[in-house]
Amino acid sequence: MTNHTQAQPRVNYWAVISVLLGSFLGNLDSSIANVALPTIAHDLSRSAAQTVWVVTAYQLAVAVSVLPFAALGEMTGFKRVYLGGVVLFTAASLACAAAPTLPLLIAARALQGIGGACMSTIVPALLRQVYPPKLVGRGIALLGLAVALSAALGPTVAAGILSVAGWRWLFAVNVPLGIFGLWLASSTLAASKPSPAVRRFDYTGALLSAGAIALFILGVGGLGAGEGQEAGGSEGVRLHALPLIEIALACIAGFALIRHQRGRPAPLVPLDLLRIPILALSSLTSICSYVAQTLAYLALPFMLQHQLARSATTTGLLVTPWPLVIVFVAPLAGRLSDRHAPGLIGGMGLAIMAAGLCLLIGLPADPSNLDIVWRVAICGIGFGFFQTPNNRIMLTSAPHDRSGAAGGLMTMARMIGLSLGAALAAVAFGFYGQDGAQVALMGAAVAAALGVIAGVVRVVRTR
Repeated sequence: MTNHTQAQPRVNYWAVISVLLGSFLGNLDSSIANVALPTIAHDLSRSAAQTVWVVTAYQLAVAVSVLPFAALGEMTGFKRVYLGGVVLFTAASLACAAAPTLPLLIAARALQGIGGACMSTIVPALLRQVYPPKLVGRGIALLGLAVALSAALGPTVAAGILSVAGWRWLFAVNVPLGIFGLWLASSTLAASKPSPAVRRFDYTGALLSAGAIALFILGVGGLGAGEGQEAGGSEGVRLHALPLIEIALACIAGFALIRHQRGRPAPLVPLDLLRIPILALSSLTSICSYVAQTLAYLALPFMLQHQLARSATTTGLLVTPWPLVIVFVAPLAGRLSDRHAPGLIGGMGLAIMAAGLCLLIGLPADPSNLDIVWRVAICGIGFGFFQTPNNRIMLTSAPHDRSGAAGGLMTMARMIGLSLGAALAAVAFGFYGQDGAQVALMGAAVAAALGVIAGVVRVVRTR
């Protein structure tokens, strides 16, 4: 008994807390400003369309920074890059709070997004260092818990702060938390050795990847938005064609990037990892899951308010069970994925999510709030049981010295899924109007089903 106790691996939970705090802050700030956009627009005397860039700048900065920082972490050490991200995020939060004009606020938000990307991209690799191999699923589960909490609390935290203070405090509150997180991480995280495969930073690859990702997100974000139908004549044609031009340019930049990356021992775009079947299939299932989640998240408020006559407050409460149940499911999923085949657990989770989406599509004509809540909760349970095992597979299937690239791949799969989901939702609403909510939910169910198929192929390939 004594020998067994001595052999138990020890985890520095203060180091875990320091890492999860950075992930929580980075994910919280991706959505916390949404609630304050009308207030910011009024205070800075700008239009709603201009103010939306406060959110867009952050999201774009995160997307284009993921792969370069994953490579930089492998080249210089994960702790160093993570601490640099915390410093930049904290300083940029102070700049956001003090910004006197909208352009300066947008610029500060872009810097904040770079810092947030730095933290969120490196976190999986740091967790793999903190946790022993047999317990890494628990670390990934806690990461999923932090992300779910930030999603669930984002609007509530923003509303609470705005009820007692101005919008600048949404960003100022990050400063003391960032300073505390910096101190805790610097004193608890162990320094990591650079990967021998990454000797030089690939500046050309970083520029090409930034261009490809930014153009892709801007392009898919403009699809189906309705500008082309609302504007007439040559102006309407120009607005309608712009997203297609951006996507075409993104494809050209992506093709050039892949050509540039071929033959490199540790490419910026992790082509070496995507040659591993289980990693490629896990990335595909992750994209499908986030497409499904985003479509549902965007469709449900419209369906609840316009078709089922629920108030905005009631709608928020009815949608909350989705991220809320993940808080309870993620730790259980992490423990199960450490003991059993994570591919099977993740596949069953995505199947449960698809079933929940089908149940939402089949809601009765006049459903009660309970009818809606338990269906939404099933979707959240399914996503929670899928996300942690799938992320565990993606992180542990990569070589240890490519943990940074694996973390970047996890983040990129999420960003691609979020972007595609938003674009498909825009197309659904652009073509079908108010009925687009039902179409978007059907698309979410299809995306989840495609993820289940990819998961089945993954299980078969790994046997």
